[in-house]
Parts: sequence; structure tokens; C-alpha cells
Amino acid sequence: MLVNLSEVLNKARKEKYAVPAFDCTEDVLIRTILDTAEEKKSPVILMLLEHDLKGKGIDYITSMIKGVESKYNIPIVMHLDHATDIDFIKKAIDYGFTSVMYDGSMLSFEENIKNTKIVVDMAKGKGVSVEAELGHVAGKEIDGSYAGEMALTEPSQVKEFIDRTGIDALAVSIGTSHGVYVSMPNLNIERLREINEISTVPLVLHGGSGTPEDQVKEAIVNGITKINLYADLRIAMFKGLKTSCETQKRVDPLPDQVFKPVKDELRKTIIEKIELAMSQDKI
Repeated sequence: MLVNLSEVLNKARKEKYAVPAFDCTEDVLIRTILDTAEEKKSPVILMLLEHDLKGKGIDYITSMIKGVESKYNIPIVMHLDHATDIDFIKKAIDYGFTSVMYDGSMLSFEENIKNTKIVVDMAKGKGVSVEAELGHVAGKEIDGSYAGEMALTEPSQVKEFIDRTGIDALAVSIGTSHGVYVSMPNLNIERLREINEISTVPLVLHGGSGTPEDQVKEAIVNGITKINLYADLRIAMFKGLKTSCETQKRVDPLPDQVFKPVKDELRKTIIEKIELAMSQDKI
């Protein structure tokens, strides 16, 4: 069943677990995520990037999710991830997204507030939750381009940002990065504690893939309620594809045979992340 972000994160914050948020495209990812989350009785956030929604992508992907969501007995959030184009955010809301993220993290504090407030005003009347980012999580964008320098979230700005924008969730920068790590992160848990004491909304950790499990668990204990994951799924898919190519004995294997090793690797990774987030058996 489709719900908005607040419906799953407020409960997670109260009970001190996190909800895994998986960027996904096409049937193999979407179906494996939903089937596995239902098996583990975990709420789940399906995140979509503008990169994958271009052209008819938004029609294919949203129709797929909306066509099956009522068949699952778990809360499902359809979330637009890292959007910077306000017109595209409006389009996503019109297409039935239940949650959107406006990413103004590369802008000045005032510009970020101004644009985020526009999105909040646009979304609230339709029951759509809004996530925003304060500070900046660095790393690589989905197209491989450089995502800029890391800027840790300033606790002194948190209350003003939330009060002036009216957001439902806040993505914080505490030392993670997007993509695959070239060196292991060292999360600033003390800063997270300070932010969590100030924040009136649930907190989000971007760049969850590859982050050491002990640090992720400590972050959850100290306020993180949503963990964004994508690179780990891409790694699992590639591993499964290699296995498929190496083990197929026919030159014309059936599609389900081709994709089974991919789904198997994805399922293992998704279970690991659900258990890491401690979101199993939370429905």
C-alpha cells in the first residue's frame, strides 16, 4: 500500500529503527525489493531518480508501482530522489509520487530555504511529504560526475531551516558520500546527536551503501530513520549478471533463467540492508 514518507519515518523515529530506501528502475529491481520487503515484513521506500524518469520512463515506472502496490501488505513510499528541477517535482506529484526530495544542498542557505518552501507549499495540499538536504553529501552523481565538496550540516542552522520550510524529513551530511567509497568514512556521530536533539523532523542518511555497519547502527540509534541505498544494489546486480553469463548452458536461455542469479544477489543484499536498518517485523 502506498503511503507518504511521514507515515513510515515518524514511527521509525519513535521506535529507533530506520526504513531502507532503495533507488530502483524497471521490474527486476522493483519486484525483488517489494517481494523481499514483504517477506521480511518491513516498510520500504522506492526511490526514483530523474535520470531514470526521463521521457516515458516516468510513465513506465510509476504505472508499474501503482499497478502492484495494493497487492502488498507493507507500507510502500514512492519517493522522488535528489530532484533539483521544481517543474519536474510538480510533474512527479501529479504522477502520484507520495514523497519528493528537493535537493538545494549546493545552493546558499537562503536559496535552499526559498526553493524548498516552494516545493513544500506545492506538495502539502496533496498529502505528499517533502525531504530536503542541509549541508552537502559529496561523492559521485549517477552519471559519474563529481558531486562537489562535502559540507557537514551545521546544527545551528537546523531549527531555522525546518521552521521556515515546513519539511517532513531532513537529510544531513555527517561524513557519508554517494557512490562507491574510495576510502572508508568516519561518521560524525557527535554532530548527529546534536542535530537530532534540535530537529523536530526525522533525519535521513544519504550515501548508505558501503558505510561500515557499526557506524550505520550507531547513526540509527542517534536519530537516522531513513537510509538511502543504491550502489550496493548495482554491485549485487552486476555480480548476479556475471554468474548468469558464466553458468547458462544455452545460447537462448529463458528470461527467468537469465535474471534468477540477479534476483538472488539482490535479495541477499536487500535482506542485509533491512536487517541492518532493523526494520524487519515492523508492520
